[in-house]
Amino acid sequence: MNFTVKDILQMEVTLALGCTEPVAVALGTAAAASILPEKQFDSIEVLVDPNIYKNGMAVTIPNSGGLAGINTAAALGACGCDPLLGLELFESLNEESVQQARDLLKAKAVTVKVREERGLYIAARIVSGDSMAECTIVDLHNNIVSLKLDGNEVTDSPLIATLPENAGKNKLAELEEWLRQLSLNDLYDLVDELDEEDLAFLQEGVEHNLRLAEYGLKHGSGLGIGKGIDRLLKQKLLVNDMATSARRLTSAAADARMSGAKLPAMSSAGSGNHGLTAILPIWAIKDFIDTDEETVLKAIGLSHIITGYVKAHTGRLSAVCGCSVAAGAGATAGIAYLVGGDANHIAGAIKNILEDLAGVICDGAKAGCAIKLNTAAGAAVQAALFSLQGINVKDTDGIIGTSPESTIRNMGTLSHEGMSAADKTILQIMIDKEKNRA
Repeated sequence: MNFTVKDILQMEVTLALGCTEPVAVALGTAAAASILPEKQFDSIEVLVDPNIYKNGMAVTIPNSGGLAGINTAAALGACGCDPLLGLELFESLNEESVQQARDLLKAKAVTVKVREERGLYIAARIVSGDSMAECTIVDLHNNIVSLKLDGNEVTDSPLIATLPENAGKNKLAELEEWLRQLSLNDLYDLVDELDEEDLAFLQEGVEHNLRLAEYGLKHGSGLGIGKGIDRLLKQKLLVNDMATSARRLTSAAADARMSGAKLPAMSSAGSGNHGLTAILPIWAIKDFIDTDEETVLKAIGLSHIITGYVKAHTGRLSAVCGCSVAAGAGATAGIAYLVGGDANHIAGAIKNILEDLAGVICDGAKAGCAIKLNTAAGAAVQAALFSLQGINVKDTDGIIGTSPESTIRNMGTLSHEGMSAADKTILQIMIDKEKNRA
């Protein structure tokens, strides 16, 4: 089956308020709660895959008064979130629903378990008196595949009917299979398919992610890296070049998002932080070169395409930091395009950044992600500029292949096979830390 660039944007690029993994957990419990006749809950049980758990342990939840954690997301979803808002459902929280969630957590009525199998998975079960509701989400953060009330399948729910027509498991699998078969030249040619509607959508993504960056720069949220770079610039300890500008804007947005700012991010390949990395470094460098807005937006479109292509090989969630290897590859491709590079320069840029950042692990979503986005943004600029100067990693080096396609396939093998034990170890370290704090 053949897809178009519109299909990629529709399936891979969407708004999300808060870190996508806790959002998805909240969506599961909110959907289950929505079909219960009573809204007083005796128990909430959630079963998730290891990477959903890992990415939801430490990140602050928007609109919650500074709360964090998977169990918290589950309680908040059930108590006060409108599932029809999809990945923006934390927008519907209020003081009353947050307090109700706190009460459930205090009563230890919320249980979260981790299953052995990998792959995006959330199963929520809520008991209320004699009634029990269940919701299952697989493959995509908003892909509700099953709703049950007292064991009976609910087939007329708008929560299933309102999902994008091609956002389900089979369509996503087909899209990823199609992407994996394409060459870099094929991906590059997709940029020419972007029409005015697509460019307007890409501009919308820029505006959303810029608001997060502006918030982070103003408030010094999270680790305050973006604002810290501002201070270093004023002290003349840093120079405001392309790389610094990209790092400043991208890390400031991550500062805001990871600290729970009530602003949605335009995601890429299922991740808000991927979206920040795929978009903001490209936007940040535009003032350093002679270009026009349409070209900038096309570069961002290419970034989303490449990000989705890499994720099709590495998986939606893994032990590898996707902001570095997937969105970083997307960003460097977009930057190479924007500064006048051709497909060969883009190929070199991708190989350069994967040689640089392939070993960056994912140890969950948290404030510290801003450091990794800071690194990815700067590396994306560097890799692109190096490639334009003819500086390219040789295919005799490590996991680097003879082409960007083979390099990305090698990255996928590393992610799926080589890092599976590392992923388990990372998660166990995080769980042990949480137990020691309790």
